[in-house]
Amino acid sequence: MAITVNIHEAKTQMSKLARAVEAGETVIVARAGTPIMEWRSVHPRKPLFGSIPGFGGPDWEGAFTDEADAEIRAMFDDDLGLA
Repeated sequence: MAITVNIHEAKTQMSKLARAVEAGETVIVARAGTPIMEWRSVHPRKPLFGSIPGFGGPDWEGAFTDEADAEIRAMFDDDLGLA
């Protein structure tokens, strides 16, 4: 979703708008309500770790097994003095 601002607001809110652009937003600057320019980041945001299946994330195959669950449960039981 793009943020639309008039020139005067863009001048007074430059730092806030720059942070929005860095966060991946697009800012459309308008004169009297007519769009005249668009601000976008020159460094597009990288996808979050593991957000695209099959690209760069860990191999989750076999990560959720009964043995792994038991091992994690045992770690927490030890911390709580239940073991």
